[in-house]
Amino acid sequence: MLLHGVGWAIIAIYFIVSLAIGLAVVRRAGSSASEYFLSGRNMPWWLLGTSMVATTFATDTPNLVTGLVRKDGVAGNWAWFSFLLTGMLTVFVFARLWSRSGVLTDMELYELRYGGRSAAFLRGFRAVYLGVFFNVMIMAIVTLAAVKIGAVLLGFSPLQTILAAAVTTVIYSSLGGLSGVLLTDFFQFILAMSGSIAAAWFCVGLPQVGGLHRLLENEHVQGKLGMLPDFSPVSLESTITVFILPLAVLWWSSWYPGSEPGGGGYIAQRMLAARNERHAVGATLLFNAAHYALRPWPWILVALSSLVVFPDVASLASRFPHVDPQFVKDDLAYPAMLTFLPAGILGLVAASLIAAYMSTISTHLNWGSSYVVNDVYRRFIRPDASERALVRAGRLSTVLLMAAACIVALWLEDAPQGFYILLQVGAGTGLLFILRWFWWRINAWSEIAAMVVSF
Repeated sequence: MLLHGVGWAIIAIYFIVSLAIGLAVVRRAGSSASEYFLSGRNMPWWLLGTSMVATTFATDTPNLVTGLVRKDGVAGNWAWFSFLLTGMLTVFVFARLWSRSGVLTDMELYELRYGGRSAAFLRGFRAVYLGVFFNVMIMAIVTLAAVKIGAVLLGFSPLQTILAAAVTTVIYSSLGGLSGVLLTDFFQFILAMSGSIAAAWFCVGLPQVGGLHRLLENEHVQGKLGMLPDFSPVSLESTITVFILPLAVLWWSSWYPGSEPGGGGYIAQRMLAARNERHAVGATLLFNAAHYALRPWPWILVALSSLVVFPDVASLASRFPHVDPQFVKDDLAYPAMLTFLPAGILGLVAASLIAAYMSTISTHLNWGSSYVVNDVYRRFIRPDASERALVRAGRLSTVLLMAAACIVALWLEDAPQGFYILLQVGAGTGLLFILRWFWWRINAWSEIAAMVVSF
């Protein structure tokens, strides 16, 4: 256990503030389903945009970026950089369309757009498929990263980490609804970015690394620095995988949470919660700017520094013999580098990673619960349910989703593994989410066929 008094105090203060924010909006959140899931459709662009980027800033994201950089260099991030094209399409085309739709969830759009039994089936099925199964997988990947960080920094077992991380998140997410999530996201994003910048500063300055100049000249780092991959015939296969296919195909063809072609998921939820179309556009523009241009660079610096200190997986395994061998992959290098931080800074960084975890999980819990309640429970089971009954169902489904995610997390091994599973399962469906707004030939069976084939 590397944390001492100062570090634990920082973490304790963080938990108290997060719980206080959630409890402060309990009464407002419980008044109706619209308040619980969309904050009364009256949120400003800056709060919604910050919440979007805080949600995509998860505990698994630094690990994922570290694994990509250690394997394919900085250019390996084109696997997700390419989704900027999707993001810009959402900003300038789809944000206004979602704001005008007036739906409570993006699943509700199916029956407005298509109609008939096939549309009703698609709405209900995708609500369960995305809101439960897919959503649980996403939260499990995020929880897996928390397990690795807890093992390295705190000496916790996987079960201890899961219980500690999940309980607080479930409390404020289930009680405060989307308003509680948005307010805590704003606080958590500031803390998370402060921690990641501090971590990068100290990791680059380690004696083993020797500062930025020596880092860039190190033999283990030199071949990893290019923003573009190596286009020589020797590296052609890697170039196709990490650069050409993502830019040519991946961004418009695949459904991935936070980067859905045509908008969708919790991004659509934020746009639907905006005061008006202008705030919906501003929120998505802020999100894309922070997501791609600001957020990843501290992680990339830590990943490059890790190549100097831990040049391979074997060096990681020898440094952390107490960590379960199934978890010792390249993505473990990020929490491994944090063990070199001073006690006070380590407390800040640990709190920032907890904040990153909780901001992502809380959004996915509220988003998944909105599908379960609005598109399954109210649509097919109890159409006449009162507003308070819907809120109660939302709180119960929030707890159950978190429990399922914690169980699945114990089966996974590394962050890139989960990332590629999600990309593969969502492949081939993305183009329909763009075309359905403009081409009348797209119907419910088009989406059902694409979803079945991709799975």
